[in-house]
Amino acid sequence: MSIKIVMVCLGNICRSPLAEGILASKLPENQFVVESAGTGNWHVGCAPDKRSVSIANKYGIDISKQRAAHFTPDLFEKYDYIFVMDRSNFNNVVNLSSNSKHHEKVFYILDSLYPDQKAEVPDPYYDDLTAFDAVFQMLDQSCSILAKKLIAKHSR
Repeated sequence: MSIKIVMVCLGNICRSPLAEGILASKLPENQFVVESAGTGNWHVGCAPDKRSVSIANKYGIDISKQRAAHFTPDLFEKYDYIFVMDRSNFNNVVNLSSNSKHHEKVFYILDSLYPDQKAEVPDPYYDDLTAFDAVFQMLDQSCSILAKKLIAKHSR
């Protein structure tokens, strides 16, 4: 049985698709499933922002086939880990949880880099390609640490 992980941001077109692609590239696909979703539903079915796709491609990761999904309460049962990009995402997700078991699945993605600091991944949507590259680097560093921890914890 695979360990299921979801990356969550606001619209699921910038940060969480990058995080999905990065973490998936670092984990064995026969043991882990990585997906993404947004707390807002206005981009459901849309491809990631072209700047996220471009930056991911720059580093050898193809996220072009991803499609935005909406984070709904039923997803707490589907996923083992829920990684959020910022405080707003954290609050939105936790507010959908119906019990402490669900709440315990929710983590800030940058906790692996900055434990217990609740560090946030900035939203690059209103910025240029440089901001998307900076977000990629931040997520790549965090996902490298996270992947090692997940593999060690769930190795078969």
